[in-house]
Amino acid sequence: MIENPIADETLDDELFEHFRFEASKGQSPLRVDKFLMNLVENATRNKIQQAATAGNIYVNDVPVKSNYKVKALDVVRVLLSHPPFENLILPENIPLDIVYEDDALLVINKPAGLVVHPGHGNYTGTLVNALAFHFENLPLNSSERPGLVHRIDKDTSGLLVVAKTEQAMAFLAKQFEEKTSEREYVALVWGNVAEDEGTVTGDIARHAKDRMQMAVVPDGEGKHAVTHYKVLERFGYVTLVSCKLETGRTHQIRVHMKHIGHTLFNDERYGGNLILKGTTFTKYKQFIDNCFKVLPRQALHAKTLGFLHPTTKEFMSFNTELPEDMKECIAKWRVYSNSHTVEEEEN
Repeated sequence: MIENPIADETLDDELFEHFRFEASKGQSPLRVDKFLMNLVENATRNKIQQAATAGNIYVNDVPVKSNYKVKALDVVRVLLSHPPFENLILPENIPLDIVYEDDALLVINKPAGLVVHPGHGNYTGTLVNALAFHFENLPLNSSERPGLVHRIDKDTSGLLVVAKTEQAMAFLAKQFEEKTSEREYVALVWGNVAEDEGTVTGDIARHAKDRMQMAVVPDGEGKHAVTHYKVLERFGYVTLVSCKLETGRTHQIRVHMKHIGHTLFNDERYGGNLILKGTTFTKYKQFIDNCFKVLPRQALHAKTLGFLHPTTKEFMSFNTELPEDMKECIAKWRVYSNSHTVEEEEN
């Protein structure tokens, strides 16, 4: 993000920043209300226009009206008279599955469906709300979110490390930044992955048309991202793979696997909730529908997590079993693939 402390001093001291977006290099002129509609989840054009009329939308630190055309590299901010709700953490008694805990950190096995931190439309019921209830005085990360060293998507299950001290936060965050932590995910993807193992390298940035998606973009136009994958089991129309992250970008595995033609199974945001491979048989469609019911989310689990302990400097590695919904879905595919072959169904 572009910081301009001198310009900030001219802004109303009573205003609080709720959103900040920098337009990409390839941004074509677009009305600021439409620009924000694409980026702010659950926002309506009417509310955005009201904010502009009230003088709450700034571009490059100057208030603009809703018809202002956003251009490449413009910094768009929404400033309101009250603090963002996401910074007002309400402690909530939400149970945590704690895999490991000591004085410096804890490792949590997050269930699918649990949002990691408050944000627009999700101000309560998150992992951070649970952490605020169970632990006091957790250190704040660079985004002022207590305890969080990294995050995983709402509908992805699996392991997260949480810092309990300032020293642990700094030490762990550096490992994630310098790519020395180890993270392995297990994913079920559409299609028969051709190679037994491989590497996907491709810059990731927000999708040019669908702002709720990320996408692989030309080198230099996004954030560098590398994913290593290995086939664990083949079921014909879908493949079970292990993905190891060399970098940690938003939706990285979901984006990289789609980029090589293997969208995650039942990943609604990226089109994996459609039948992307298989037959036109009614029974096959019923089988897929049953799999979707068993696993009503993207088939992705953060299975292993490894890092140097901030105090002992010893390497620690944690491993979790696949959650029941993924186990059940994989079991269904195993039975199906053992009783059907791609060749006999396509002939």
